[in-house]
Amino acid sequence: MLRRVPHSLRCALVSSASTHHGGAQTPNPSHSPPQALLPQWRRYASIASSSSAPPQPPPPPPPSPPRGPSRPGGGGPSVSSLNPAEVAKFAAIAETWWDSNGPFKPLHLMNPTRLSFIRSTLCRHFRRDPYSSKPLEGLKVIDVGCGGGILSESLARMGATVTAIDAVDKNIKIASIHAASDPTTASIEYCCTTAEELVKEKRMFDAVISLEVIEHVANPLEFCQSLSALAVPNGATVVSTINRSMRAYATAIVAAEYILRWGPEL
Repeated sequence: MLRRVPHSLRCALVSSASTHHGGAQTPNPSHSPPQALLPQWRRYASIASSSSAPPQPPPPPPPSPPRGPSRPGGGGPSVSSLNPAEVAKFAAIAETWWDSNGPFKPLHLMNPTRLSFIRSTLCRHFRRDPYSSKPLEGLKVIDVGCGGGILSESLARMGATVTAIDAVDKNIKIASIHAASDPTTASIEYCCTTAEELVKEKRMFDAVISLEVIEHVANPLEFCQSLSALAVPNGATVVSTINRSMRAYATAIVAAEYILRWGPEL
């Protein structure tokens, strides 16, 4: 905004400007403003100088903070579904996975029934012959929460290309050592990781299998979203858990907490 300069001050400014020679200013004491007008002259000179300066561009906005990877289906950064207490329980008995009379005896006894269900389900879904010696040949299958590899080895013997993952490093080591003793199972890819991490890596499989695992995770919804994200379009996902019945309570809760001593002692 331009301000009106007093007449006496205007004369002093004009007289001062008229002393330029060839672009260079020559001081002329006789044309300087009177001493009484110096404060006003300096103030108006400052206003004139600032008003003639070109406008400065606004500073650029600060960079946005980096965004973390999204959850499957959106909704913010991915959150691991690991339950540290459950991981510690299985790590404590990892060496007994292949002892058919040890703590994992129920899984050894259940395995034939589980395999029969998986065979019939996947053969029906992928239009395979369930009576073939290798009905899953050519299918990429992941066993999420593989433990010591009881199910993983059976899937490999049915012809599947198997990736098996578990959050307990000791489980993966036990499973790898056991699988290496048989050429049919030696090709299983064992990894100590989680389903959420494989989703970040954009890994995908024809069939995603997770048996008796969901009851041990901290966030079942997050876990199921990750399982779904690991399956290719038109793929298959098989999940099993303990039945909610009195018999299931007796065989699973009581056996786990008192016979296997997974729970706190009273």
